[in-house]
Amino acid sequence: MHFQQVQQAFVAHIKNPELPMPEGIAEDRMAVYRELFFNNVQGFVSSAFPVLKSLYPQVRWQALVRQFFIHFACTSPYFLHIAEHFLHFLQQDYQPQAEDPPFLLDLAHYEWAELYLATKQLPQQEQPLAAAQLTEVPLALSELTMLLAYPYPVHQISSEFQPQAAGEVQCYLLYRNRDDEVKFVLINPLTAALLNNLQQAPGSSLMQLVKALAPLVPQLDSDTLLSGASAILQDFAAKGLLVSFQAEQNSLP
Repeated sequence: MHFQQVQQAFVAHIKNPELPMPEGIAEDRMAVYRELFFNNVQGFVSSAFPVLKSLYPQVRWQALVRQFFIHFACTSPYFLHIAEHFLHFLQQDYQPQAEDPPFLLDLAHYEWAELYLATKQLPQQEQPLAAAQLTEVPLALSELTMLLAYPYPVHQISSEFQPQAAGEVQCYLLYRNRDDEVKFVLINPLTAALLNNLQQAPGSSLMQLVKALAPLVPQLDSDTLLSGASAILQDFAAKGLLVSFQAEQNSLP
């Protein structure tokens, strides 16, 4: 057997112990490799998705991670990349089983988003805006924020609370604060639309954002809408989530 064939058989057996071992390697040595590689991947996945893991019996969780380990090609040992690969596996390749929670994909995405923001590196320093600057300068939403929406209250899910049916969509603004802690704010759909407009069109002024929002709430006059939008953005500015628009940064491909 050629070296490459031995190497392929070695990797295949480590990922799936039901496949034959490569010739010439002792069982006890292979057992060490199998346990080491799988435990490392399982540890990474369990650390990235602690709430999801807590909802499964240990044997069932190990079987889920093993299925990921067998079928998904991780090309990077970096912790965050393994977590992202696991999320993609659940979204694209995994066939949910009867014992899986109905909110599996939503909770997994939410936990990945928390990890993503906790580890994200900015290409350059952001300049937070003070509330008094909202009417004076072009606005931008910090890159340390994410707008999320799920048909389950993912922030409440635990082993004691597991909703069995989708309900009203929950909108979140997930963010990393000045102390590098990942937090969230529950927001209503109108606030989500306001922030989404800003995210899609960084550099907008407050008046431009209000004008774009007006067709969604024709029952509100412009003064009321402006007052409400100003109050919302002032609150987010106080949290450090509104930053000075950097035209050079936002023009990068």
